[in-house]
Amino acid sequence: MSVLRLGVPKGSLQQATVDLFRRAGWRIHGEERSYFPEVDDPEIQCSLCRAQEMSRYVEGGALDAGLTGRDWILENGSDVQVVEDLVYSKVSQRPTRWVLAVAKDSPASRLEDLAGKKVATELVNFTRAYFAQRGVDVEVEFSWGATEAKVENGLADAIVEVTETGSTIKAHGLKIIHELMQSHTQLIANHAAWADPWKRAKIEQLALLLKGALRGEEMVGLKMNVPGEIMDDILAVLPYLDGPTVADIYGQNMKSVEVVVNRQAVRDLVPELRRRGVRGIIEYPLHKVI
Repeated sequence: MSVLRLGVPKGSLQQATVDLFRRAGWRIHGEERSYFPEVDDPEIQCSLCRAQEMSRYVEGGALDAGLTGRDWILENGSDVQVVEDLVYSKVSQRPTRWVLAVAKDSPASRLEDLAGKKVATELVNFTRAYFAQRGVDVEVEFSWGATEAKVENGLADAIVEVTETGSTIKAHGLKIIHELMQSHTQLIANHAAWADPWKRAKIEQLALLLKGALRGEEMVGLKMNVPGEIMDDILAVLPYLDGPTVADIYGQNMKSVEVVVNRQAVRDLVPELRRRGVRGIIEYPLHKVI
């Protein structure tokens, strides 16, 4: 039997990835210190790997496919097949940002103000190339961790660090003066695996259901009873994914209407529908939207 060797990011994204796979239909589990968790699919063999290294292992063929950030693919200069963008994180479903930050009282306000200065970051190769392409000469050194503290301790003049909200950077007395790039998780594949019909079909299955699970988190189903005399008015204001499902309610001048809408739209939509005379409104979660 053929097996797909799949890399799952170890570290901050690990639990979010396991949760996403569960919603997509796969259960990944194993001992806390195990690097080879079990998955309830005999056609998949999982390995835990740091996101920073994932693209190198996929490119080299040790893994057929894996999930890692766009940032680390660029950092490693990896030649891999990007199969799907999966925008999720440990905090929220939005891209992370790599930003340039300096001390709050620093006179620097632009990228060019860092000329001749020292910048600490974990994203060394990308940062060096980014400054060089813009003609700004800086010294970029690798940071093993606690990067935000490097400026306060006088070990660097600035940092390039990843953030979602910017709150941690601000909490360390720093200010963001430039955004280098936005990153998100991507499902990637080795070119040889992508050329193999069976492995490609398996990877595409993963991509379809993982993407569907993410969309399912963003949307909900609404079911409601709409009096016939206001039906046209309600359909005119009702958002939906493709189109509403409408059915007769036996013995009444009433329609049962079912739609899929963005989760955030519900807080304004439901009171408006109720005000217009819609009855029996039911909201229900969706596991996947494909």
